[in-house]
Amino acid sequence: MSTTELTSQLSSYAGRLLRERFGKGPESIHASIGKQCIALHIRNFIGPVERFLLNKEEEQAFRYTRELLMKSLLPELSAYLKDTMAIEVGELFYDWGIHNASGIIVALIKNDDVAVDDYAGRDEVHAQINEVSRKVQKEPVHTDSWWLGPRTLIIKREGILIPLEKELIGLGYENTLKTTKRKMEKRYLEDTTTIAPMLGKELADIYVDWDFDKDTSVIAYTFL
Repeated sequence: MSTTELTSQLSSYAGRLLRERFGKGPESIHASIGKQCIALHIRNFIGPVERFLLNKEEEQAFRYTRELLMKSLLPELSAYLKDTMAIEVGELFYDWGIHNASGIIVALIKNDDVAVDDYAGRDEVHAQINEVSRKVQKEPVHTDSWWLGPRTLIIKREGILIPLEKELIGLGYENTLKTTKRKMEKRYLEDTTTIAPMLGKELADIYVDWDFDKDTSVIAYTFL
């Protein structure tokens, strides 16, 4: 099966899965499959109840509801990738752009033989990401990044949680911590970095998520 057929099949399956869980599917899903990860870019995805919550400035409730539904959805997506497409994934990350009802799901592929993507500007991208990480929490123990097609840059960080954050997670404040960190990191990424112009791109969106158990994070830059 060609890559085009695989991505079309994956987009259709993900659309059905989202409709089953949320009662409404997205306008479109664009799937990208690379050696390091798979990304599902979701556009115009919001239901009437969620829109009501956001109109009432209840972002925390909106994110909490999606968090619950996504936690039930992701294992099915992971199983589908393994059983139907023979792709075994590890961590899965996701985030939503509330301003335009967009979102992304990133699944990291278990693969120990992937070469470094030594693209132009890589060192500067890592320097700027590490600087933002230092301001918000601490510098990552390890940073990696790669292009997933011409419009999506994926950045993975490892070892960024500080002791206070670990204590908050242990006390059950994971959702509150994620919401707060997203707001802070996106603000810093948008206001203090020059990654898009440095790469010669026009920024569309920035998505950020964490796997607190493994102390890893993924940032997805999407470009026009």
